[in-house]
Amino acid sequence: MLKDPEYYIDGVLKQNRLILARTITLIESSLPAHQEMARTILNRLLPYTGNSHRLGITGVPGAGKSTFIESFGTMLTEQGHQVAVLAIDPSSTRSGGSILGDKTRMEKLAVNERAFIRPSPSRGTLGGVARKTRESMLVCEAAGFDVVIIETVGVGQSETTVASMVDFFLVLMIAGAGDELQGIKKGVLEVADAIVINKADGDNILRAEMAQKDYQAALHMLMPSNPNWSPPVLTCSSLARTGLDNVWKTIGDHRKTLDSLGQLEAKRRAQSLDWLAFLIEEGLHRWFYTSSQIQKTLPVLQEEVAAGKVTPTAAADTLLSLLKKQDIRVNQLPTSTR
Repeated sequence: MLKDPEYYIDGVLKQNRLILARTITLIESSLPAHQEMARTILNRLLPYTGNSHRLGITGVPGAGKSTFIESFGTMLTEQGHQVAVLAIDPSSTRSGGSILGDKTRMEKLAVNERAFIRPSPSRGTLGGVARKTRESMLVCEAAGFDVVIIETVGVGQSETTVASMVDFFLVLMIAGAGDELQGIKKGVLEVADAIVINKADGDNILRAEMAQKDYQAALHMLMPSNPNWSPPVLTCSSLARTGLDNVWKTIGDHRKTLDSLGQLEAKRRAQSLDWLAFLIEEGLHRWFYTSSQIQKTLPVLQEEVAAGKVTPTAAADTLLSLLKKQDIRVNQLPTSTR
């Protein structure tokens, strides 16, 4: 049952964790009534947003993302920061289900009074992020979290989507750079603000240092995303909690660089415009497939295309022309009947 918008707004601003979780659940809902209320809540919370470090963390399988985030987040809370983790779990392409097990993978951080962990299903959204991750990030900022970490599904071709919504994009790697350099997508390295070699402890320290040199050489061959920032390659151990302070210092240095050049504000403005464009495209996609004319004609044309009777280009033109005619008919209606 929906409550009054003030319930959610006041609860978030008063840093009530239960209401914060309920607000994000409301935002993630696909029900029209929930979406309408979510828009009202977000508009009211917007003046209280924008004051956090927005961090995106991705990495190759086995790099220890959850362990890193737990150790890194714990260190930050010990320094007085309030940390929110938006962890994205991959959804099944068959069932649409998601494990949502991040709280079990970050047991210590999950019970930390200065931390908040929210697992969300990707539901097939490209870029390793959930559809409502951006809105959830704003709600966490309004709740007073000064560090918001977005843990993505994993390194993939469209993983760089997360870089379009954070201030700092960190790629977590492990030793054995030769193999990983072959597997990681070039686009991910091009938008990385830092590469961190995890598990640099015990007998693995030497291999981690060798991997560090390999990644440094690889980055020299790529064009950095920001000409004023050269992405460093760092090493750390999440288990031993070594090197984490250097990672945080690097994030701080990056922010100072952007602030001094006025680039942080400009970057966030550009990100908002990118998100607007995404939402428009998503809305057009939904409008297309929910059109009664399209639902009636699409299966027929799909069969004809599959049978080689009609070209895909001609079929697409036919479908798009149907929407165009529908739009014309709507616009020709008297205003009182729309």
